[in-house]
Amino acid sequence: MIKPNELAEIELGVVGLGLMGSSIVVALLIAGHPVRGVAPIPSDMEDAELRITKQLKHAEESSLLHQPISHYLSRLTLSEDFGILRDCKIVQECVVERQEIKALMYRKIAEATKGKAIISSNTSAIPISVLQELVPNPERFLGVHWAEPAYLTRFLEITKGAKTAEEPARWVFELAHFWDKEPTFLQRDIRGFVTNRLMYAVYREAFHLIETKGATVEDVDKSFRYDAGSWITAMGLMKRMDLLGLADFRVALIRLFPELSNSTEVPALMRRMVEEEARGIQNARGLYPYTEKEAGEWERAFAAFNKEIYKLAAENRSAATKKQDI
Repeated sequence: MIKPNELAEIELGVVGLGLMGSSIVVALLIAGHPVRGVAPIPSDMEDAELRITKQLKHAEESSLLHQPISHYLSRLTLSEDFGILRDCKIVQECVVERQEIKALMYRKIAEATKGKAIISSNTSAIPISVLQELVPNPERFLGVHWAEPAYLTRFLEITKGAKTAEEPARWVFELAHFWDKEPTFLQRDIRGFVTNRLMYAVYREAFHLIETKGATVEDVDKSFRYDAGSWITAMGLMKRMDLLGLADFRVALIRLFPELSNSTEVPALMRRMVEEEARGIQNARGLYPYTEKEAGEWERAFAAFNKEIYKLAAENRSAATKKQDI
């Protein structure tokens, strides 16, 4: 069993220091680990420390830090040299979703750690069972999928591949609770894992409604915000069914399932957006119209929202735990 005072002795590595990788670094620093961050390409290294410091500042503003920012940075080592990973117990890969690049990263990680480290991938697109064929010790490979920002969300998916051994997977699952997460533990490698499968089923139906003129983009978002958005932080889908009564849901399922989209094609609207190089608020061109000022405001508003929802989720978790103890 892992004890809180042991975290400072468990070195963790992150390979890939883009936005997501840097965010994972911050989450692990806040948890108390020494962190070794490797930038596999020079451009990653250029802004890595500045980006991590900025994210730590955001975490501080969100009341997540118990020490000055300098304390966390003192436990961080950044380099382009994979050799700094030699004593890491887990190395998190967070590079582009291309198998040949990931394979190269895994070889370098395995060489640096002499095959002793658990290697995890943040992939959301490539099956873990496929990726673990690219490592010398597949039994010590698994998926650890984070949500952005990693230090300000309670989401974490841990996924075993076909060859992942139970012991290292269980150890990572136990450790993840010290990262202030509510991790799911998938015993089977499912394409898209749980979160993506649920969300992309919603996206498919949303695009279907928009393209068949059943609803506008605004209608879809309003429906989701003011229905699911009013309860989703307090409970999940299954808990809500228990709360409202299963019999009514059965009737709705019978009526609605035959009407739902089962398309396997990328929606025409999404294809057009990509062809036009629309990237949402990143370039002020997306499913909604934006000025550059509005795009920036949305980015800042979402950061502030994450701070509030993190606290609300914590309060709801505490309340649910107390009720279970009564």
